[in-house]
Amino acid sequence: MEKRITFVGLDAHKETIRVAVLLPGASRPVEWQLVNEKAAVRRMLRKVERLASGEVRFCYEAGPCGYALQRWIQEAGLVCMVVAPSLIPRKPGDRIKTDRRDARKLAELYRAGLLTEVHAPTPADEAARDLCRAREDAQEDLMRCRHRLSKMLLRRGWTWNGTKRAWSQGHRLWLRSLHLEHPADQVVLEDYLLAIEQLEQRLPWLEQRIEELSQQPAYAEAVAALRCFRGIDTLTAMGLVTELHDFMRFTSPRGLMAFLGLVPSEHSSGESQRRGGITKAGNRHARRLLIEAAWHYRHRPNAASLKRRREGQPPHVVALADKAMLRLHRRFNRMLEKGKPRPKIVVAVARELAGFVWAALHPKAA
Repeated sequence: MEKRITFVGLDAHKETIRVAVLLPGASRPVEWQLVNEKAAVRRMLRKVERLASGEVRFCYEAGPCGYALQRWIQEAGLVCMVVAPSLIPRKPGDRIKTDRRDARKLAELYRAGLLTEVHAPTPADEAARDLCRAREDAQEDLMRCRHRLSKMLLRRGWTWNGTKRAWSQGHRLWLRSLHLEHPADQVVLEDYLLAIEQLEQRLPWLEQRIEELSQQPAYAEAVAALRCFRGIDTLTAMGLVTELHDFMRFTSPRGLMAFLGLVPSEHSSGESQRRGGITKAGNRHARRLLIEAAWHYRHRPNAASLKRRREGQPPHVVALADKAMLRLHRRFNRMLEKGKPRPKIVVAVARELAGFVWAALHPKAA
């Protein structure tokens, strides 16, 4: 006897959720709209269970509402899939988009098995990931504040010529000694300096919290293994671990590279083969961290600086990190000799580094 399954598509927004219930054997869904609140979602679940005669499965697109809706549904003992929006099939000629159509399309595609699931983090993993992203945001805000101040002074004809290194102690004393002609300019100068000082105080505090979190059992082993690699210290390791969270879902290094968007795009047909730049799909935070780490492999291999980090680590992880250091440095130099641009070289090195990271963290590779 065929299993009777009811598929429910949800188009979730900040204030409302559009529901499309596709009953077994039905061609047209049962539709309505509700408020995006936990109590209203519970009432919706009871209503769907009354309509359905067997198993019920829910789905909605990943977006700014996060995973709260999925967790509410799972608390009721039901199945809910969060869908990757970029991988939803779309008709080229379809030019009408409404919440009602989106919910109906999700239910129909879910029943046809054409949707790709997003791996949802646990609440603890999500909190740790947001802590690492908060530190990234503070670092980016600091850079922007510094740029605003330096460009404002440049427009007024003030430039720092003391040393080549900006934001040193001498540079800061020079900034504090400035007295601009117009009072409004002086207010702007002091406001920018205050914003910079506040961000510089926030960053060490956030980094200390991340250091403490990295020592917890859930992250300590993976972070310690990644710190054996050149260019990866605690902050980068924690960023990678929290962004990738459940590492067991990547069954091969190529799967991790594709998830990070580090594989080349391709548009081939027949005998014609066209490969372009990297896809940049998937997680951009982890991709940026790996690309930043890849820049370190332009330097000559030197394991002395990594000695303290590698103390007490498994020999196979240390050997793997040494192999990566030698191999990626040679690859960097070979591509440089061929005249390849440095950004392209770094991306290629980052792609290979992702493979070494997979080998270090995945139990199958041990």
